[in-house]
Amino acid sequence: MIPFAEASARVEAHLVRRYEIEVVTGAVGGNFIGDLDGAEIRIDPACGPEQRLFLLGHLFGHTVQWNTDASAFRLGQPQAPPVDEDLLPALLAYEREAAAYGLALLVEAGAGPVEPWYSDYSACDLEYLMHYYRTGEKGEFGSFWRPGRPPLALKPIPAFRPSRRVFRATGVII
Repeated sequence: MIPFAEASARVEAHLVRRYEIEVVTGAVGGNFIGDLDGAEIRIDPACGPEQRLFLLGHLFGHTVQWNTDASAFRLGQPQAPPVDEDLLPALLAYEREAAAYGLALLVEAGAGPVEPWYSDYSACDLEYLMHYYRTGEKGEFGSFWRPGRPPLALKPIPAFRPSRRVFRATGVII
């Protein structure tokens, strides 16, 4: 069993110390649970420790992307469903890369043996998001969960300097 609260605290401290990324627990807006602006990660206080750990990794992954690739910032802006099928491969790649950076962060921060759990959570999140992009329906997150997904390969974290942009006020993290 993963000690999610302890792992979240360890990852959060690492984000602040190593990457100078502020983590704020506070209202995100609307029905959304997490957001980022390139220098800060915001997580809704209603999130439990498991969800929080996932969001720390995943939103860090997007933070890396936003600070290293201008096209990733544009791709990460809110998409109104239904999203054009021609854009979905780029969105899939964007989400997978964020997950790979997130896994690298969790390992680097010493979050514990999280790789299988994070792979399953990331796959569930990706299926949920693709369903939303295609249909506009949020659905039940847990209905996309299947354990034993293929393991993610972590992606080495490139050097970057956090740069504040804007929060995705309408939210992409659904």
